[in-house]
Amino acid sequence: MKRTYINGTGCVSAQKTMNTAFLEEIIINENDNILELTLPDYKDFIAPAAGRRMAKGVKNGIVASARAMKEAGVENLDAIITGTGMGCSVDSEKFLKALLDNKEEFLTPTSFIQSTHNTVGGQIALGLQCKAYNFTYVNGAVSFESSLIDAKMQIDEGEAATVLVGGVEESADATMNLLQLSGAIKSKSEMPFSILGSETNGAVFSEGAMFFVLEDKKTATTYAELIDVSIYNVLEKDELETKLELFLKHNNFSIQDIDAVILGYNGDTEFDGYYNILSQGVFKEATQVYYKHLSGEFNTASAFGLWVASHIVKLQEVPSVLQVNGITSKHYKNILLYNQYRGQDHSFTLISQC
Repeated sequence: MKRTYINGTGCVSAQKTMNTAFLEEIIINENDNILELTLPDYKDFIAPAAGRRMAKGVKNGIVASARAMKEAGVENLDAIITGTGMGCSVDSEKFLKALLDNKEEFLTPTSFIQSTHNTVGGQIALGLQCKAYNFTYVNGAVSFESSLIDAKMQIDEGEAATVLVGGVEESADATMNLLQLSGAIKSKSEMPFSILGSETNGAVFSEGAMFFVLEDKKTATTYAELIDVSIYNVLEKDELETKLELFLKHNNFSIQDIDAVILGYNGDTEFDGYYNILSQGVFKEATQVYYKHLSGEFNTASAFGLWVASHIVKLQEVPSVLQVNGITSKHYKNILLYNQYRGQDHSFTLISQC
């Protein structure tokens, strides 16, 4: 089996993550329950005529993937693997609205064609003229982790040497309204919205696109080594620590080997208790990091967490805005990420300095 290295990253998010140093300019927004994206300059990556026909999720995916490939210094890919929970929901809504408004008659197929979940991966491949393996995972809040597992397996088995893997989500008005009605998004009346110390249910949502270049060799741009990823559809709270220890043991690690744990706190008091089990238990004395107050919640928000973790390993520093408990370490070699969404779709991701 070969080793897997993170050699390039690209991130379009609610923060200024494209043309600045790692979290150099922070936007703390506790007044909106849906965070707006900090838009990149699309014309630097996409011809304006083509960009006008693309949904924002597609454009963000192209920009983030181009940034990751440029940073890694690669032009040719052996695979493109994308994860998305909701796909291109803006075009989905456009098509459904046209369906209703026109009473199912005289419909143009454009929005339907562009609404499929694999549109982002397909458009990236078209732009690169890449005919390699191209797959999209639609698996709820572990869509990105499913993509990581596939990418790592491709490299482990020697099927691929350079893989572009990412997570993409876009917010659409009708979908966000439904999530607010269901209670998944916090009510506007509950502002200000804070994650740590929250006393309300629901989360602050957003959107984003995060891509990574994974390779079987270490280079000058390497961030970290991707050790392993594991996903679980359902876990009871009393099973969490046992599953974690088994995951670490499988990779010849122990709790004491972990220098920092990155937790997917989103301020939903009904489900953040999963994170409290680890933060108040086995990782009580470890460096604890959170990130969704910067990125917002969405199905592939854990990709933003991996982007944060990769930079922490490379720079050997945890910005104060990310710290949960104020405990810091002199060295960040092994980092564990744990995420879940509303009590389901649990994932462990382990990366290490190399």
